[in-house]
Amino acid sequence: MKILIVDDDPLVCQSLRLLLSREPDMEVIATANDGTAAIECCERTPPDIILMDIRMPGVDGIQATRQIKQNWPKVRIMMLTTFQDEHNIRMALLAGAEGYMLKSTKVSSMAQQLRALSSGSSVVDVNVLKTLMLSEKKNRSDLTPRENDILELVALGCSNREIAEQLFISEGTLRNTLSIILDKLELRDRTQLAIYYWKRSL
Repeated sequence: MKILIVDDDPLVCQSLRLLLSREPDMEVIATANDGTAAIECCERTPPDIILMDIRMPGVDGIQATRQIKQNWPKVRIMMLTTFQDEHNIRMALLAGAEGYMLKSTKVSSMAQQLRALSSGSSVVDVNVLKTLMLSEKKNRSDLTPRENDILELVALGCSNREIAEQLFISEGTLRNTLSIILDKLELRDRTQLAIYYWKRSL
């Protein structure tokens, strides 16, 4: 299993390289300190798996993941990060990452998860899954059934008039309800509402 480690902290790269190289079925073929360098490594020798940090200067891990998956779709990407917030998790998975692991993971467990990723499984840390589930539960409970209906119709591209007709309400009532939904979800406009809906549907 050929592995590329991408992290802007040289110490993290060196430590992971040393520890993973002890695994008999793993070979760290290169390290990179940002997304641009990771892409250049893939151009030279595409790895089987990339351990990818998220926050890096220049091209970050999410941008690099998106570009790498477009050009080398068979490369499996495991995000390795300290960030456990919903936004980073969803953005990484949307970019094409097949795994999301925290840096606090023990090396023995990390090796097992990399093997699972290599075999074709998607791997998401249990604590990350809890973050997603708690966020999903909170977001669903924030909206009433009628507000969820409106959100879905907005995401499907319906106009205010079409939504009002389908739900048998006035356009004025609809506009007021849309403002309430935007306030609850802390979003700016219909476009962000649609993006929120489709991300939530992952």
